[in-house]
Amino acid sequence: MAADTAANLVTTAERLFAERGVDAVSLREIAREAGARNVMAVQYHFTDRAGVLAAIADKHLPMVDARRDALLDSIDGEPSMRTMAAALVRPLAAKLADPDGGPAFLRIHADLLNRPVPTFDFTGHSSSLQRWRRLLEPMFDPVAVTLHPRLGALVYAAVELGRRAATAPHADDRLFTSHLVDTVAAMLDASPSEETRSLAQERQARRSRQSRTIANPS
Repeated sequence: MAADTAANLVTTAERLFAERGVDAVSLREIAREAGARNVMAVQYHFTDRAGVLAAIADKHLPMVDARRDALLDSIDGEPSMRTMAAALVRPLAAKLADPDGGPAFLRIHADLLNRPVPTFDFTGHSSSLQRWRRLLEPMFDPVAVTLHPRLGALVYAAVELGRRAATAPHADDRLFTSHLVDTVAAMLDASPSEETRSLAQERQARRSRQSRTIANPS
């Protein structure tokens, strides 16, 4: 019974969070919408908002991780950027067709990730994403690494999937997903221009001077 109540609260929370934004929904409102007799039911089961978000992550990310790990396991030899982009995008895109809150999860994921300082980090709950990041790093030149292309690609993919999820379900997501993989691959594979490279090196030199000044104050 308690498990059913908790599952109902999670389903209700992900629907409300997706529709109105994570910060716009109170825990008491989730309990009321879920039909809980106790308005403190969410706090009882999950403690706080972060606990609710962790439960949503636990509901959806194991399947995302399993799909991504399977794609990474299938890589034979040196991966291409499109292969790596597909490993990022396709496991998440599969949630577009998940009737058990998949589109809502994608909208919440986009909401949280597309913030200067995320209030809850879904990415930290994904073991396959950490593996994906490690495999990608040697594929970038040193200047590109300092521009955080993996984070940029992840945020872009999350936002686009969130936009698509807002109008789900669709009859066919294959074209959308393939084009998103193409775009993410292009982002990952983009070489810094000479201007960008020069500015990045200038920034690094400035930071080095500041570090030396802090370490050796006059």
